[in-house]
Amino acid sequence: MVFARGPGAPLLLLGLAACAGSAAPPAVTPPAADMRVAPGDRDSSLLPPVPAVQGKLAIRVTYPAPDGVVHARDSSFLIGSLGTGDATLTVNGSPVRVWPNGAWLAWVRLPPDSIMRFRFEARTKTDSASLDYAVRRGGWQPERGPALWLDSTSLTPRGEAWWPADEYLTITARASPGARLQLRLPDGAVVPLHAQSRREDVPEGVRAFDRTPNLKTNFQLDRYVGVLRGAAWGGLHWPAIDPQGNLMSSIWAAMGRWTAPDTSTLPILEVIGESHHSPRSDTLRARWPLRLALLDTLPVLIELNDDSSEVATSDQLVVGRAVAGGTYNWFFPNGTRARVSGRINNDVRLRLSPEAEVWVDASNARPKRPAGAAPAVVGSIRLTPTPDRIRIRIPVSHRVPFQLSETDRTVSLRLYGALGDVNWIQYGAAEDPLLKRVSWSQDRREEVLLTIELSRTVWGYAAVWERGDLVLDIRRPPALDPGGSLKGRFIAVDPGHPPGGSTGPTGLREAEANLAIGLEVKRLLEEQGARVFMTRTEDVSIELWPRVDAAQRAGADLLVSIHNNALPDGVNPLTNSGSSVYYNHPRSVPLARAIQAELVRRLGVPDLGIGRGDLALVRTTWMPSVLTEGLFVIVPEQEAALRSPGGQRLYAQAVVDGIRRFLRERAEEP
Repeated sequence: MVFARGPGAPLLLLGLAACAGSAAPPAVTPPAADMRVAPGDRDSSLLPPVPAVQGKLAIRVTYPAPDGVVHARDSSFLIGSLGTGDATLTVNGSPVRVWPNGAWLAWVRLPPDSIMRFRFEARTKTDSASLDYAVRRGGWQPERGPALWLDSTSLTPRGEAWWPADEYLTITARASPGARLQLRLPDGAVVPLHAQSRREDVPEGVRAFDRTPNLKTNFQLDRYVGVLRGAAWGGLHWPAIDPQGNLMSSIWAAMGRWTAPDTSTLPILEVIGESHHSPRSDTLRARWPLRLALLDTLPVLIELNDDSSEVATSDQLVVGRAVAGGTYNWFFPNGTRARVSGRINNDVRLRLSPEAEVWVDASNARPKRPAGAAPAVVGSIRLTPTPDRIRIRIPVSHRVPFQLSETDRTVSLRLYGALGDVNWIQYGAAEDPLLKRVSWSQDRREEVLLTIELSRTVWGYAAVWERGDLVLDIRRPPALDPGGSLKGRFIAVDPGHPPGGSTGPTGLREAEANLAIGLEVKRLLEEQGARVFMTRTEDVSIELWPRVDAAQRAGADLLVSIHNNALPDGVNPLTNSGSSVYYNHPRSVPLARAIQAELVRRLGVPDLGIGRGDLALVRTTWMPSVLTEGLFVIVPEQEAALRSPGGQRLYAQAVVDGIRRFLRERAEEP
């Protein structure tokens, strides 16, 4: 599984009383008609039966851990085991199903409190056990009464910010509906904040993975928004320039570190509302926790580098985001330079072109001397065909940010902060069967767009800087057998995790199951004549980038990362489990669909479909790549199947069948 937060805690034997809390015990949610049948009981399931286990009675809670935090709106799941399958279990007096191997899974309502208490009671014919268990609840707040209120944690932005003098900065706060809000600046100016409707947040995991109607939201009128510009306070200054014209690194490093200022220099937010106890208005006041400075009019240049320690263990790419702290959208090679257009705490905003800006992490931005105003110039282009690729050499006067994108049969390169002076595009001496044409345009002001049209569906590509040239390689598709034969194919298999990974009710680690399936995939592929590259063959921890890098260096035709799923808090595993496959680039969609179809056919579990995910193992552009989530390790009968050689074989055979299906379909492409 690939969630940042979820049931990944180790198996714990808990025999002590849980920590104290004031909440009344929550009830276990009575299952609806479609929830009474566990996924493994559905007629379509082809998984091996859950083995019967008889042992010593012991209540174990695998997830959530007692020191963990559950982030959910009103309900969530608990999983664990009893050590024996002939026991009964109740949670807060409500019965919970126990599988033959002693595993259990409970879907419970969460109490309106920050400490949630659960009472487990288990019985066999000859023994009994009980456990008091408490878990913290994240993000919970008590219902607000009629009194005037202000959520001080909602004030944004906060910390430290550097902003252009001529650009509006948006400020937001949450406070009592119907109140009047205004921000008093240190110079006496007053900035009003106006009420806007706010949709209650649906947790990202619920929105992405819950197939039941739990996405309905209510609207509140407790959000207030204002704008200001040309203001500065808090004694914050833009980094100084040394005598050589470079930004002083020590000052740049200090940016983003909150140092307690004189609070008298900070603006004051006033929340004004009618009192319930007198005819006068009540007013709440709070200092806005933000130090704000104006950007110097002299433009500042930074160079991107994700390897500050210079040990060369990173992927040598800096990720860019459309919103600060958001998901990845750009990948800039180290050495790329761009102008700073703003900063809020540790997020730096870069100006790519007059129409495009991007946010990067400040730790990956090294200050340089003040930037010149002239954009880069892109010169004439030369193509060189080789047996495995088409190499395109693009001269650029200096290293600018760029972005690669694809459709079925095109690869597009967008160079930001650049002007085109492409007098020639030289294709080479002979006609290349893969290449249709190459074209360029000044797509936008200071954006050059290079488009490579192909006669076949894109297989892969990569771009690197070589001194003053950007070198773009377009990979040739391998010669494929129309019958889908695997003979001669080179497949990279990645058994996902460790580090990380989920844990099942009886303690099966996802990494352990992934490795067993991956080794079985290797055996089946080699039986059919394929060569296989394994990112790991032992239960050892390997980080994400070295896995991708090794597969790329080996020159694998495909990359398949084997995983098994879990769910984020607040999503019911009894109604949302099944098989799914994830991709990142369009060329990998057919591979994802082929493997997904075979997983559903072989395993007989619900079809959760394919999805695009921003996952490191499927972001490689050099080959089609997918990440499988064949079964749910947190669902008892699916965990049992993952423990068994029979279940591992079913999963592995589905992956191999899906690869063959994809290769056959690609071979039939016109």
